[in-house]
Amino acid sequence: MSSPHFRKARWRRSSLAAFAGAFLFIGAGQVCAHDFWIEPSSFRPLPGSIVSVGLRVGENFIGDPVRRQASLLKRFVIIQAGEEQPIAGSDNIDPAGLFEADGHETALVVYGGGGSQIEMPAQRFDEYLVQNGLGDIVAERIRRGEQDRVGRERFYRNAKAILGGEIGSELVTRPVGLRYEIVPLADPTRVEAVLDLRLLIDGEPLAGAQIEAIARDRPAARIVMRSDAKGEVRMHLPQAGVWLIRSVHMRRAGWFSDVDWESDWASLTFEMLGD
Repeated sequence: MSSPHFRKARWRRSSLAAFAGAFLFIGAGQVCAHDFWIEPSSFRPLPGSIVSVGLRVGENFIGDPVRRQASLLKRFVIIQAGEEQPIAGSDNIDPAGLFEADGHETALVVYGGGGSQIEMPAQRFDEYLVQNGLGDIVAERIRRGEQDRVGRERFYRNAKAILGGEIGSELVTRPVGLRYEIVPLADPTRVEAVLDLRLLIDGEPLAGAQIEAIARDRPAARIVMRSDAKGEVRMHLPQAGVWLIRSVHMRRAGWFSDVDWESDWASLTFEMLGD
């Protein structure tokens, strides 16, 4: 069993050429879609401590608070010590909620948001699609003669945050039923730089999806890869610290919808230890 302070991971800088799948480092000057993530007051809370849960939207790990809105909350819970409990909070408040940390083993904060509608000018919408690796949607718009049409989209936010504890837990490797979900195949608070992930849309593996990793202390450099035929990806994270993993999936809306597209934004935040 690990000590209360964890065994320290031995970090090694792997050659980027050895990464499985394609990767890119994207500079801050490129077009960035807004990210959405969970930012707790501590990623490694002490047992019995009160954790405040902030919801953030922004770019390059610099975000504005998203105030709690009951009308958009489909699910907002803490899963710890084998139990799932709602995270308490009041509307129009930041942080969005508070809970008491068990702190003994790895815990999971889960957020599932209802749909919100946005519209973007055609060029900006296409830039957003390209930035998120949604070239198939760009191609479909061209094929249908929609390339000059305003992008009408309803998006859903699906976010998780992993909180380290005195020991690890397999609970963070299990799907929790979000519409779009990033699932680690091992507890990321315990691994040594190599992180295996699976992408699930409606509970099924999603192949060919773009997924990005962003370090909080080096946000302008993003590791970008695509999931394999099993919806999986292996990421070599070159440094310790807080990470944001994100992905966007989009599909055409139904015939009677008031938008053209529906998208799901998935994110996962956690802290990896170094020497």
